[in-house]
Amino acid sequence: MFGTHDLLLFVLSGLLLNMAPGPDSLLIMARSATQGWRAGSAAALGIGAGTCVHIVAAALGMSAVLATSATAFMVVKLIGAAYLLYIGIGMLLAKPKEAAEPTAIELPALPYGRIFAQGFLTNVLNPKVALFFLAFVPQFISPDAEHKALAFILLGVIFNFNGMLWCHFLALSTAFAQQRLQVGQRVGLWLERCTGGLFTALGIKLALADRV
Repeated sequence: MFGTHDLLLFVLSGLLLNMAPGPDSLLIMARSATQGWRAGSAAALGIGAGTCVHIVAAALGMSAVLATSATAFMVVKLIGAAYLLYIGIGMLLAKPKEAAEPTAIELPALPYGRIFAQGFLTNVLNPKVALFFLAFVPQFISPDAEHKALAFILLGVIFNFNGMLWCHFLALSTAFAQQRLQVGQRVGLWLERCTGGLFTALGIKLALADRV
């Protein structure tokens, strides 16, 4: 159908891949735990927008440049790693602001637009995501498909839609768990710093990564 095959297998595989922990999931969980589900949702929407860029780029063949050009891959990889380090170090150095009560602390809230941008840039500047789409999606496109680019975009939209369902579930469940467990701002601060440490480690790992 529409130049694709094994659509159910594609959906199930995509869901499992979206559920695998990574920078996107960490960002959503950190924002949901410290600012509520709306902040996690803003990060998820940014991630979805970044995924759309990768889908269109792969369908048009631009992502193939990253797979064949060591220089292009290196440039995008270093920019992405630098941004992960920027976010990670920012989280590590996060300082609480004084709350109304003298003994309480409160994490400064980030604007939703900035959280959206964090999600977008974290995703779009990761060349591994581009290579993933080039490797994964074509397996479900029929060799005799008349319009392979359109089939690629269709599968990418399905993958991204399922990913957004999971990301928003993650945002809601994290915020719900935070409220049920009555996690205080002090714990939230340490969660922010732990996530910052993980982002820093992921940035270093990305900087040292090969294309395969």
